[in-house]
Amino acid sequence: MGSFETNISSVTSFTLKGFLEMEGLEHWLAALLLLLYAVSILGNSLILFIIKEEQSLHQPMYYFLSLLSVNDLGVSFSTLPTILATLCFHTPEIAFDACLIQMFFIHFFSWTESGILLTMSFDRYVAICNPLRYSTVLTDTRVAHMGISIIIRSFFMVFPLPFLLKRLPFCKDNILTHSYCLHPDLIRLPCGDTTINSMYGLLIVISAFGVDSVLILLSYLLILHSVLAIASLEERLKTLNTCVSHICAVLIFYVPMVSVSMVHRFGKHAPEYVHKFMSLVYLFVPPMLNPIIYSIKTKEIRKRLHKILKSKH
Repeated sequence: MGSFETNISSVTSFTLKGFLEMEGLEHWLAALLLLLYAVSILGNSLILFIIKEEQSLHQPMYYFLSLLSVNDLGVSFSTLPTILATLCFHTPEIAFDACLIQMFFIHFFSWTESGILLTMSFDRYVAICNPLRYSTVLTDTRVAHMGISIIIRSFFMVFPLPFLLKRLPFCKDNILTHSYCLHPDLIRLPCGDTTINSMYGLLIVISAFGVDSVLILLSYLLILHSVLAIASLEERLKTLNTCVSHICAVLIFYVPMVSVSMVHRFGKHAPEYVHKFMSLVYLFVPPMLNPIIYSIKTKEIRKRLHKILKSKH
């Protein structure tokens, strides 16, 4: 029993490897990532500001977009401290508990994003397939309940992960592949039996991302069925155009996520930097592109942005 306790206490911190293979280019990478952070933080803050100020945007679709922007800010801020520490300040050490907290928040915001995209697809489904009942189905109270449900679901799904890891003995090396703490990365390090951790990880991936993606696909099949019933081609395109932003948001979230999983499961012999690059795309691209896509595709947001830019000159 003594040796087991020693094993557990032997790892008090982790070393985040970052991009050691990019020696000499670290400054450029740091500059690029900081630029992506700036675009993401500024873009999502602007979206929140515009939705708050613009009365015409006080409707369900934009409440969900606000939730998406808050969540994207959460993703950015949960990876920022360790990215700065490893790339800019060359202090790759992170305390054991701090690593588990960061892991919790990164995965919590990922799960929440998936849930928000699902509610947004439901919003589009009601708006297109049942427009007359839109205001009675998606009341402010119901929108609030949906938002709270997504947050509660994500919290309870991710909450056990740090505790399931904490019970294991860590006696191998303490070096993590990425510049932040992720569950698939941490699960490689314990020398105890990680079967429960792996099974639980797989269960929540299937029950959240799996179910969400199937329901999003189903809502779009129903939307497509409704759209094809419209006689005029112009009206069909106009109706589908209201979904373009959401379809883009779904693709830029799910495509990198599926790619990360594929590389992790089947690309065991792929160079380490491939894993790192895929993970960066998954965590950096959606928060940066979502506000850009919605700004380009939403007339009211475009107008308000134009007004803000004009007032600055």
